[in-house]
Amino acid sequence: MADLELRSVTHDYAGVGRDVRALFKLDLAVAHGEPVAVIGPSGCGKSTLLLLAAGMITPNVGEVLVAGSPVTGPRRTTALILQEYGLLPWKSVFHNAALGLEIRGVSRAEVQTRTFESLERVGLAEFAGSYPGELSGGMRQRLGLARALALDADLLLMDEPLSALDALTREDLQDLLLELWRVRGHASVLVTHSIEEAVFLGRRVVVLSPRPGTVAAIVDNPDMGERDYRGAPGFYELCAHVRSLLVQEGAVGRLAGTGGKG
Repeated sequence: MADLELRSVTHDYAGVGRDVRALFKLDLAVAHGEPVAVIGPSGCGKSTLLLLAAGMITPNVGEVLVAGSPVTGPRRTTALILQEYGLLPWKSVFHNAALGLEIRGVSRAEVQTRTFESLERVGLAEFAGSYPGELSGGMRQRLGLARALALDADLLLMDEPLSALDALTREDLQDLLLELWRVRGHASVLVTHSIEEAVFLGRRVVVLSPRPGTVAAIVDNPDMGERDYRGAPGFYELCAHVRSLLVQEGAVGRLAGTGGKG
């Protein structure tokens, strides 16, 4: 199983006439099998953090390690789920779910087995022959998750994967993410703008400062892990605490804003 460590990471993007600093001296460690949620104002570098962890970009300063090894490019067992699903409309549900395996050159027999298993886990096996345009938003997000599961990832990175869904569908998929973590035991980093989602799915909730993002606070959440946690007094108390930290950082009111690399 993997762990993740970002050591004093600073990252800049080239802008018109000047660079834009997304992260500054950020330190974060995610243990084996630990689910971590990251929250902060728009533009504070949350998405940049995930891209660095996934090996899609390299920090200007500092280092990123997974399982003790420096991340110099995409890992075979790291999965990144984006808000836009990343689905190919001309490919069937099955072949969208199998895409990562096919790119990696996995044998056809193994592709068949692992892809159908992943579709069954997310409740889409009966739609294997359908196309993304025939699916609801929630089903498309399940398909994006199935692709990650097919890779048998030990590190799951999620960039606001549920933000475009209605409230009930969002809770249903939160429950699914929780159950998959309980069964598979992978490490995960969830970026979200929702305080409630962060508290429901994060064993620790990491609050980032406004840009350039750095860790402003880390909130332990040892009681997460059960579907009925949403109804517990401790859940509401922790949500209020996280909100107070965001207020201190001047983040509330900017959580769903725009501007910069999220």
